[in-house]
Amino acid sequence: MKSNIRIHSRRLTVKMTKKLLFGTTLLLVLAFAAVAADVSGKWVYEQAGRGNGTPTIVTLTLKAEGGKLMGNISRPGRDGAAVETPITEGTISGDNFAFKTSQDTGGNNVVTSYLGTVSSDELRLKITRPGRGGDPATTEVVAKRAAS
Repeated sequence: MKSNIRIHSRRLTVKMTKKLLFGTTLLLVLAFAAVAADVSGKWVYEQAGRGNGTPTIVTLTLKAEGGKLMGNISRPGRDGAAVETPITEGTISGDNFAFKTSQDTGGNNVVTSYLGTVSSDELRLKITRPGRGGDPATTEVVAKRAAS
């Protein structure tokens, strides 16, 4: 009789330990997901000027909802007024995100692709746009979270 109680007690302990480990693992996964850096908000970076000219301040306004990323890019136009370009095809997964912009320049549709990662108050972006001669040109920038 005592051996049956010991076996039953050990089985119960093993079941409870498995449930406890599962619960702890689930809580850790949820905690890491909650701690993942938030891409939503305003971000600012400097874009190099043409021919070593004055750099342009570019503002990204992003909003993540689930796996979708929405927002726009704002930069000064030729007359100094802000030009806003909506982002399209925006996706986000963990700390990685991607989106595109499209601008009409003299009848040509220019599509720019953005790939990035978010970390705390910093975005690391790889920006790929059509270059001269048809070869894509990629630049890398670091955007900082804008003060509210």
